Amino acid sequence: MESQESSTKIFEKFTWKIENFSRLNVDKMYSDPFILCGYPWRILLFPKGNKTKGAVDHLSIYLEAVKTEYASEGWIRDVKFKLVVFNQLDSNMTIISEETTHKFKANESNYGYLSFMKLSQLRNPKKGFIVKDVCIVGAEVFVCKTFEKPVNQAAELTVSLASGSQNGHVKVDVPIPNPEVQGPTMEVCSDDPPSIERPRKRSRKFTDLAFAVLGRILYFLRTKKVKDMDEQACKELQVLWNELKKFKFDLTWLEPQVQCALGMKS
Repeated sequence: MESQESSTKIFEKFTWKIENFSRLNVDKMYSDPFILCGYPWRILLFPKGNKTKGAVDHLSIYLEAVKTEYASEGWIRDVKFKLVVFNQLDSNMTIISEETTHKFKANESNYGYLSFMKLSQLRNPKKGFIVKDVCIVGAEVFVCKTFEKPVNQAAELTVSLASGSQNGHVKVDVPIPNPEVQGPTMEVCSDDPPSIERPRKRSRKFTDLAFAVLGRILYFLRTKKVKDMDEQACKELQVLWNELKKFKFDLTWLEPQVQCALGMKS
């Protein structure tokens, strides 16, 4: 097994907007898979509490590591993370969990809080956690170390979802760059000429960083509407897009969406 360890602690963030929250008629629900720090995740939420574990009056929320198709049998992700329930009226009242450290693995793929907050507090319209029947939750993730096999063994990222998902498998077609093509260095993404390394030494980090940038762009496109794209948002998306193009992917499938968001659609 190969391992990867990061020394710079940078949390990547994901938010999940849940509409018609009061009408939910399910005991538990999952967010769509998302990529943070180069690896797939999803949020597991019990909107009425995880009653099987005794949480009848509290919101239960967990972070779940989604296994990639090419992960080894003994895969591990050593992670620091936080879970969030946003206050839409007063950001100072947003509830953020303490930084939690956990080793996600095949037989323990989710971890979180049985009693995150009281349901009475969540549902109180004056508190600001549910506005116009919308609840917004989120996750912040930093991967300290992973023993997963590289995902660059195939030309697409395929994640396997556990029971409870209606989809079974989710495939994201992302052509893997030719290892002979020189890309940016792994430590810094910049416009400076890249350092020359042997592809064998950098292939793992190269792919992880590429998927991290791709994940941020996909998340950006999903959460931002074209009409909400101001100058700052366009600048942020353009920077991410420029970085992603350095990896020499075939981006013809994604370029129309990015150009549309940037207002460049012909």
